[in-house]
Amino acid sequence: MLVLGIETSCDDTSAAIIDSEEGILANVIANQNSVHAKYGGVVPELAGRCHIENIHEIINKALLKAKVSLENIDLLATTQGPGLVGSLLVGVNAGKGLAFALDKPLIGVNHLEGHLLAIFLQETVSFPFLALIVSGGHTDLYIVKDFGNYELLGRTRDDAAGESFDKVAKMLGLGYPGGPEIEKTAMTGNPTVIKFPRPMPNKKSMDFSFSGLKTAVRTHLEKRSSGKIDKFSFADIAACFQDAVTDVLVSKAMLAAQDNNLDRVVVTGGVAANSDLRLKMTKVGKEKGISAHFPKPVFCTDNAAMIALAGLKKYQRNPDLGNNYFELDAVANLPLIEH
Repeated sequence: MLVLGIETSCDDTSAAIIDSEEGILANVIANQNSVHAKYGGVVPELAGRCHIENIHEIINKALLKAKVSLENIDLLATTQGPGLVGSLLVGVNAGKGLAFALDKPLIGVNHLEGHLLAIFLQETVSFPFLALIVSGGHTDLYIVKDFGNYELLGRTRDDAAGESFDKVAKMLGLGYPGGPEIEKTAMTGNPTVIKFPRPMPNKKSMDFSFSGLKTAVRTHLEKRSSGKIDKFSFADIAACFQDAVTDVLVSKAMLAAQDNNLDRVVVTGGVAANSDLRLKMTKVGKEKGISAHFPKPVFCTDNAAMIALAGLKKYQRNPDLGNNYFELDAVANLPLIEH
Protein backbone atom coordinates (compact mmCIF):
# COMPACT_ATOMS: atom_id res chain seq x y z
CA MET A 1 0.00 0.00 0.00
CA LEU A 2 1.33 3.44 -0.97
CA VAL A 3 0.64 6.25 1.50
CA LEU A 4 0.99 9.98 0.86
CA GLY A 5 1.59 11.88 4.10
CA ILE A 6 1.21 15.64 4.56
CA GLU A 7 2.55 17.64 7.52
CA THR A 8 1.90 21.37 8.09
CA SER A 9 1.40 21.67 11.85
CA CYS A 10 3.80 24.57 12.40
CA ASP A 11 6.44 26.02 10.06
CA ASP A 12 7.69 22.98 8.12
CA THR A 13 5.89 22.00 4.93
CA SER A 14 6.44 18.30 4.32
CA ALA A 15 5.16 15.53 2.08
CA ALA A 16 6.23 11.90 2.08
CA ILE A 17 5.50 8.67 0.27
CA ILE A 18 5.86 5.40 2.16
CA ASP A 19 5.29 1.86 0.98
CA SER A 20 3.81 -0.49 3.58
CA GLU A 21 6.30 -3.14 2.44
CA GLU A 22 9.37 -1.20 1.31
CA GLY A 23 9.33 1.74 3.72
CA ILE A 24 10.13 5.36 2.87
CA LEU A 25 10.23 6.23 -0.82
CA ALA A 26 10.38 10.01 -0.33
CA ASN A 27 10.34 12.48 2.56
CA VAL A 28 10.54 16.11 1.43
CA ILE A 29 10.71 18.97 3.96
CA ALA A 30 10.76 22.73 3.36
CA ASN A 31 11.46 24.87 6.41
CA GLN A 32 10.64 28.55 6.87
CA ASN A 33 13.65 29.50 9.00
CA SER A 34 14.62 32.44 6.79
CA VAL A 35 11.08 33.85 7.05
CA HIS A 36 10.83 33.71 10.84
CA ALA A 37 14.48 34.29 11.83
CA LYS A 38 14.22 38.07 12.14
CA TYR A 39 11.32 37.68 14.58
CA GLY A 40 13.10 35.12 16.76
CA GLY A 41 10.15 32.74 16.55
CA VAL A 42 7.34 31.47 14.36
CA VAL A 43 4.80 34.09 13.22
CA PRO A 44 1.56 32.08 12.72
CA GLU A 45 0.13 34.19 9.88
CA LEU A 46 3.38 34.07 7.91
CA ALA A 47 3.64 30.32 8.50
CA GLY A 48 0.20 29.74 7.04
CA ARG A 49 0.95 31.84 3.98
CA CYS A 50 4.21 29.98 3.34
CA HIS A 51 2.41 26.63 3.53
CA ILE A 52 -0.07 27.81 0.90
CA GLU A 53 2.81 28.81 -1.38
CA ASN A 54 4.76 25.57 -0.81
CA ILE A 55 2.28 22.73 -0.39
CA HIS A 56 1.70 21.76 -4.04
CA GLU A 57 5.37 22.00 -4.96
CA ILE A 58 6.41 19.85 -2.00
CA ILE A 59 3.81 17.16 -2.79
CA ASN A 60 4.97 17.09 -6.41
CA LYS A 61 8.61 16.81 -5.33
CA ALA A 62 7.74 13.85 -3.10
CA LEU A 63 5.92 12.11 -5.95
CA LEU A 64 8.83 12.70 -8.33
CA LYS A 65 11.38 11.47 -5.80
CA ALA A 66 9.33 8.35 -5.12
CA LYS A 67 8.80 7.85 -8.88
CA VAL A 68 5.05 7.40 -8.47
CA SER A 69 1.99 9.32 -9.64
CA LEU A 70 -1.00 10.46 -7.64
CA GLU A 71 -3.04 7.68 -9.24
CA ASN A 72 -0.72 5.14 -7.58
CA ILE A 73 -1.55 6.41 -4.07
CA ASP A 74 -3.77 4.10 -2.03
CA LEU A 75 -4.13 6.16 1.17
CA LEU A 76 -3.64 9.76 2.25
CA ALA A 77 -2.75 10.96 5.74
CA THR A 78 -2.54 14.53 6.99
CA THR A 79 -1.82 16.18 10.33
CA GLN A 80 -5.09 17.26 11.93
CA GLY A 81 -3.58 18.76 15.09
CA PRO A 82 -2.30 19.92 17.45
CA GLY A 83 -0.55 22.92 15.98
CA LEU A 84 -1.15 26.36 14.50
CA VAL A 85 -4.67 26.28 13.12
CA GLY A 86 -3.83 28.36 10.04
CA SER A 87 -0.98 26.02 9.18
CA LEU A 88 -3.00 22.88 9.89
CA LEU A 89 -5.81 24.01 7.60
CA VAL A 90 -3.48 24.09 4.61
CA GLY A 91 -2.52 20.45 5.00
CA VAL A 92 -6.01 19.29 5.94
CA ASN A 93 -7.60 21.00 2.94
CA ALA A 94 -4.89 19.76 0.57
CA GLY A 95 -5.51 16.23 1.82
CA LYS A 96 -9.28 16.52 1.49
CA GLY A 97 -9.02 17.90 -2.02
CA LEU A 98 -6.74 15.09 -3.13
CA ALA A 99 -8.87 12.44 -1.43
CA PHE A 100 -11.98 13.72 -3.21
CA ALA A 101 -10.28 14.01 -6.59
CA LEU A 102 -8.68 10.56 -6.36
CA ASP A 103 -11.57 8.88 -4.54
CA LYS A 104 -9.11 7.57 -1.94
CA PRO A 105 -9.37 7.31 1.86
CA LEU A 106 -7.90 10.09 4.02
CA ILE A 107 -6.81 9.71 7.65
CA GLY A 108 -6.44 12.62 10.06
CA VAL A 109 -3.36 12.09 12.24
CA ASN A 110 -2.47 13.51 15.63
CA HIS A 111 0.94 15.16 15.33
CA LEU A 112 2.04 13.69 18.66
CA GLU A 113 1.23 10.17 17.50
CA GLY A 114 3.47 10.83 14.52
CA HIS A 115 6.35 11.65 16.87
CA LEU A 116 5.63 8.60 19.04
CA LEU A 117 5.86 6.30 16.02
CA ALA A 118 8.76 8.04 14.23
CA ILE A 119 11.23 5.51 15.65
CA PHE A 120 9.53 2.78 13.59
CA LEU A 121 10.66 4.50 10.40
CA GLN A 122 14.14 3.10 11.11
CA GLU A 123 13.89 0.30 13.68
CA THR A 124 11.45 -1.84 15.62
CA VAL A 125 11.17 -1.20 19.35
CA SER A 126 9.22 -3.78 21.34
CA PHE A 127 6.11 -2.69 23.22
CA PRO A 128 5.67 -1.41 25.84
CA PHE A 129 8.21 1.41 26.02
CA LEU A 130 8.51 4.86 27.55
CA ALA A 131 8.42 7.76 25.10
CA LEU A 132 9.61 11.29 25.74
CA ILE A 133 8.32 13.79 23.17
CA VAL A 134 10.46 16.90 23.47
CA SER A 135 9.98 19.70 20.95
CA GLY A 136 9.17 23.37 20.57
CA GLY A 137 5.55 22.88 21.59
CA HIS A 138 5.59 19.73 23.71
CA THR A 139 7.46 18.03 26.51
CA ASP A 140 5.42 14.91 27.29
CA LEU A 141 6.02 11.46 28.77
CA TYR A 142 3.95 8.51 27.51
CA ILE A 143 3.86 4.78 27.94
CA VAL A 144 3.45 3.37 24.44
CA LYS A 145 1.68 0.04 24.90
CA ASP A 146 0.87 -0.64 21.24
CA PHE A 147 -0.01 1.25 18.08
CA GLY A 148 -2.90 3.49 19.11
CA ASN A 149 -2.60 2.62 22.82
CA TYR A 150 -0.90 5.37 24.83
CA GLU A 151 -0.88 6.43 28.48
CA LEU A 152 0.10 9.97 29.42
CA LEU A 153 2.37 10.17 32.48
CA GLY A 154 3.33 13.84 32.50
CA ARG A 155 3.75 17.00 30.46
CA THR A 156 5.10 20.52 30.80
CA ARG A 157 3.19 22.90 33.03
CA ASP A 158 4.42 25.95 31.14
CA ASP A 159 7.15 26.31 28.50
CA ALA A 160 8.14 23.27 26.47
CA ALA A 161 11.85 22.45 26.41
CA GLY A 162 12.21 23.52 22.78
CA GLU A 163 10.37 26.75 23.48
CA SER A 164 12.79 27.54 26.31
CA PHE A 165 15.73 26.90 23.95
CA ASP A 166 14.27 29.41 21.47
CA LYS A 167 13.65 32.03 24.15
CA VAL A 168 17.08 31.73 25.73
CA ALA A 169 18.71 31.86 22.29
CA LYS A 170 16.85 35.12 21.68
CA MET A 171 18.09 36.48 25.02
CA LEU A 172 21.66 35.67 23.98
CA GLY A 173 21.21 37.26 20.58
CA LEU A 174 21.69 33.97 18.76
CA GLY A 175 19.92 32.91 15.58
CA TYR A 176 16.72 31.00 14.97
CA PRO A 177 15.79 28.22 15.47
CA GLY A 178 17.22 28.42 18.97
CA GLY A 179 17.89 24.75 19.69
CA PRO A 180 20.67 24.23 17.13
CA GLU A 181 22.12 27.68 17.92
CA ILE A 182 22.28 26.96 21.66
CA GLU A 183 23.89 23.57 20.99
CA LYS A 184 26.47 25.05 18.62
CA THR A 185 27.34 27.90 20.99
CA ALA A 186 27.52 25.55 24.00
CA MET A 187 30.21 23.42 22.35
CA THR A 188 32.93 25.89 23.42
CA GLY A 189 31.41 26.64 26.83
CA ASN A 190 31.92 25.22 30.33
CA PRO A 191 28.68 23.61 31.58
CA THR A 192 29.72 23.72 35.25
CA VAL A 193 30.50 27.39 35.93
CA ILE A 194 26.90 28.56 36.49
CA LYS A 195 24.49 26.56 38.65
CA PHE A 196 21.16 27.09 36.96
CA PRO A 197 18.23 25.36 38.70
CA ARG A 198 16.98 21.91 37.69
CA PRO A 199 13.24 22.59 37.80
CA MET A 200 11.33 19.58 39.10
CA PRO A 201 8.03 20.76 40.64
CA ASN A 202 7.46 17.48 42.45
CA LYS A 203 9.72 14.44 42.36
CA LYS A 204 6.64 12.22 42.53
CA SER A 205 5.18 14.01 39.51
CA MET A 206 6.21 13.31 35.94
CA ASP A 207 5.35 16.89 34.86
CA PHE A 208 7.97 19.37 33.66
CA SER A 209 8.46 23.10 34.15
CA PHE A 210 10.99 25.24 32.30
CA SER A 211 9.73 28.80 32.84
CA GLY A 212 11.74 29.14 36.08
CA LEU A 213 14.93 28.06 34.35
CA LYS A 214 14.29 30.57 31.58
CA THR A 215 13.78 33.30 34.21
CA ALA A 216 17.02 32.26 35.93
CA VAL A 217 18.92 32.84 32.69
CA ARG A 218 17.29 36.24 32.22
CA THR A 219 18.15 37.22 35.81
CA HIS A 220 21.74 36.10 35.29
CA LEU A 221 22.03 38.20 32.13
CA GLU A 222 20.61 41.25 33.92
CA LYS A 223 23.13 40.89 36.75
CA ARG A 224 25.87 40.30 34.20
CA SER A 225 25.08 43.52 32.32
CA SER A 226 24.97 45.56 35.54
CA GLY A 227 28.36 44.24 36.66
CA LYS A 228 27.00 42.50 39.76
CA ILE A 229 28.49 39.12 38.79
CA ASP A 230 31.41 37.79 36.80
CA LYS A 231 30.92 38.01 33.07
CA PHE A 232 30.95 34.45 31.89
CA SER A 233 30.91 34.07 28.12
CA PHE A 234 27.69 33.46 26.21
CA ALA A 235 29.14 30.04 25.36
CA ASP A 236 29.35 29.25 29.09
CA ILE A 237 25.79 30.48 29.66
CA ALA A 238 24.48 28.41 26.75
CA ALA A 239 26.36 25.32 27.97
CA CYS A 240 25.05 25.67 31.53
CA PHE A 241 21.49 26.24 30.35
CA GLN A 242 21.61 23.25 28.00
CA ASP A 243 23.09 21.10 30.77
CA ALA A 244 20.22 22.02 33.08
CA VAL A 245 17.53 21.22 30.50
CA THR A 246 19.03 17.88 29.53
CA ASP A 247 19.59 16.92 33.18
CA VAL A 248 15.87 17.38 33.85
CA LEU A 249 14.79 15.50 30.73
CA VAL A 250 17.06 12.55 31.46
CA SER A 251 16.26 12.30 35.16
CA LYS A 252 12.49 12.47 34.59
CA ALA A 253 12.59 9.93 31.77
CA MET A 254 14.68 7.49 33.78
CA LEU A 255 12.50 7.89 36.85
CA ALA A 256 9.37 7.27 34.79
CA ALA A 257 10.89 4.19 33.15
CA GLN A 258 11.94 2.70 36.46
CA ASP A 259 8.62 3.46 38.16
CA ASN A 260 6.79 1.64 35.36
CA ASN A 261 9.27 -1.26 35.01
CA LEU A 262 10.20 -0.29 31.45
CA ASP A 263 13.67 -0.96 30.06
CA ARG A 264 13.30 0.95 26.78
CA VAL A 265 13.09 4.72 26.31
CA VAL A 266 12.37 6.40 22.97
CA VAL A 267 13.22 10.12 22.78
CA THR A 268 11.58 11.92 19.88
CA GLY A 269 10.69 15.43 18.67
CA GLY A 270 12.92 18.27 17.54
CA VAL A 271 14.99 18.53 20.74
CA ALA A 272 15.78 14.81 20.47
CA ALA A 273 18.34 15.79 17.83
CA ASN A 274 20.40 17.53 20.54
CA SER A 275 23.71 15.66 20.89
CA ASP A 276 24.12 16.44 24.61
CA LEU A 277 20.69 14.94 25.34
CA ARG A 278 21.47 11.85 23.26
CA LEU A 279 24.81 11.24 24.95
CA LYS A 280 23.49 11.81 28.45
CA MET A 281 20.34 9.70 27.98
CA THR A 282 22.35 6.85 26.49
CA LYS A 283 25.00 6.98 29.24
CA VAL A 284 22.57 7.15 32.17
CA GLY A 285 20.31 4.56 30.57
CA LYS A 286 23.20 2.14 30.19
CA GLU A 287 24.05 2.56 33.87
CA LYS A 288 20.46 1.73 34.81
CA GLY A 289 19.94 -1.09 32.32
CA ILE A 290 17.59 1.00 30.14
CA SER A 291 18.18 1.20 26.40
CA ALA A 292 17.75 4.63 24.76
CA HIS A 293 16.45 4.95 21.21
CA PHE A 294 16.42 8.07 19.04
CA PRO A 295 15.01 8.61 15.55
CA LYS A 296 17.47 9.99 13.04
CA PRO A 297 17.55 13.82 13.18
CA VAL A 298 15.47 14.09 9.99
CA PHE A 299 12.72 12.07 11.71
CA CYS A 300 12.98 14.14 14.91
CA THR A 301 11.89 17.32 13.18
CA ASP A 302 8.35 17.75 11.87
CA ASN A 303 8.15 15.45 8.86
CA ALA A 304 5.47 13.80 6.75
CA ALA A 305 7.01 10.31 6.84
CA MET A 306 5.98 9.89 10.48
CA ILE A 307 2.48 11.18 9.62
CA ALA A 308 2.17 8.70 6.75
CA LEU A 309 3.23 5.85 9.04
CA ALA A 310 0.85 6.88 11.83
CA GLY A 311 -1.96 7.24 9.28
CA LEU A 312 -1.25 3.77 7.88
CA LYS A 313 -1.35 2.18 11.35
CA LYS A 314 -4.55 4.03 12.20
CA TYR A 315 -6.17 2.95 8.91
CA GLN A 316 -5.16 -0.66 9.50
CA ARG A 317 -6.90 -0.56 12.88
CA ASN A 318 -10.10 0.95 11.45
CA PRO A 319 -10.36 1.33 7.65
CA ASP A 320 -13.78 3.00 7.94
CA LEU A 321 -12.08 6.12 9.33
CA GLY A 322 -10.69 6.87 5.88
CA ASN A 323 -14.14 7.40 4.40
CA ASN A 324 -15.24 10.17 6.78
CA TYR A 325 -12.81 12.83 5.62
CA PHE A 326 -15.49 15.38 4.74
CA GLU A 327 -15.93 15.84 8.50
CA LEU A 328 -12.18 16.20 9.06
CA ASP A 329 -11.14 19.59 10.39
CA ALA A 330 -8.02 21.17 11.87
CA VAL A 331 -7.96 21.21 15.67
CA ALA A 332 -5.28 23.40 17.26
CA ASN A 333 -5.38 21.63 20.64
CA LEU A 334 -6.27 18.12 19.45
CA PRO A 335 -5.73 15.67 22.35
CA LEU A 336 -3.89 12.43 21.72
CA ILE A 337 -5.89 10.62 24.37
CA GLU A 338 -9.63 11.20 24.60
CA HIS A 339 -10.93 11.45 28.17
